[in-house]
Amino acid sequence: MAVLVTGGAGYIGSHMAWHLLDAGEDVVVLDSLATGHQWSVPGSASFVQGEVSDPDALRQVLSIAPVDAVIHFAGSVSVPESLENPAKYYRNNTCATLALVENCLAAGIETVLFSSTAAVYGEVGAGPVSETTPALPTTPYGASKLMVETMLRDISAAGPLRHAALRYFNVAGADPQGRTGHSTRGATHLLKVACEAALGTRKGMTVFGTDYATRDGTAERDFIHVGDLVEAHYLALKRLRANPESFTLNCGYGRGYTVLETIEAVRRATGSEFPVDYGPRRPGDLGSVIADSTSIRDLLGWRPALNDIDVIARHAIEWEQHLARRNAAEDV
Repeated sequence: MAVLVTGGAGYIGSHMAWHLLDAGEDVVVLDSLATGHQWSVPGSASFVQGEVSDPDALRQVLSIAPVDAVIHFAGSVSVPESLENPAKYYRNNTCATLALVENCLAAGIETVLFSSTAAVYGEVGAGPVSETTPALPTTPYGASKLMVETMLRDISAAGPLRHAALRYFNVAGADPQGRTGHSTRGATHLLKVACEAALGTRKGMTVFGTDYATRDGTAERDFIHVGDLVEAHYLALKRLRANPESFTLNCGYGRGYTVLETIEAVRRATGSEFPVDYGPRRPGDLGSVIADSTSIRDLLGWRPALNDIDVIARHAIEWEQHLARRNAAEDV
């Protein structure tokens, strides 16, 4: 049996595909390539280009290999864009996921792992948030993900579906072996933007908001290395295979770094300065979002191995250097 990874040509999905293959799993990737790159898919994984909501695409996947579980990463992820175009987020995140789940159940696939987000919590203040913290999203992005969580809960209660919803905090870094990383052009993720600025592939960067109630006035985030995140997914997959009980878990370290502290980590990793401008807060940005990770550690026995902002920044920089060389070669 194989694991289907939707969005497996993207940032987190490609890391998941590599991690599953390293663990001896068979992998099929389904990706529309709207933002992902086929070259990010491991060569030993099967690949189907298509939309996750398309039943014909799932049938093509199943013609390659029988599938016992789906790890669903495909979707739209920009908070500012979700405020400008909310319909896109409800279509790509909510409606497409419902169609995928219905198609999976019709095909006899009853195990689904869903990539949710800490944005479901909304503005929560400085303290760590647990899974019991009320979910009050303030953006269409967070709301679209929370709707999926609700649908998965109700569908699981009514039938054979078993699912895990993993609420990511701020995913960063790259594969320590240098096989994949964050390759999306024009990405808005803080650490990637800082790395591009440090390497000169982006003309500086802007810090949005300096009046938050944090140590230095800039927003604070709980960064999680993408390698630790995909390990959490694999542990969740193994639990669902052994136990039909569904669950929702935070994926974060429980430690926050401000925007300025993150920039300093990139400067340490590169030994270089780069221009930083300061601007007003952006709509939808939160002051501080930190995970209480007690539940994932207790339930899955998750023990992160890459919990260090300097390690995260170093791996991100190493990937950006590789990506810059690759992009330069393509432009020749």
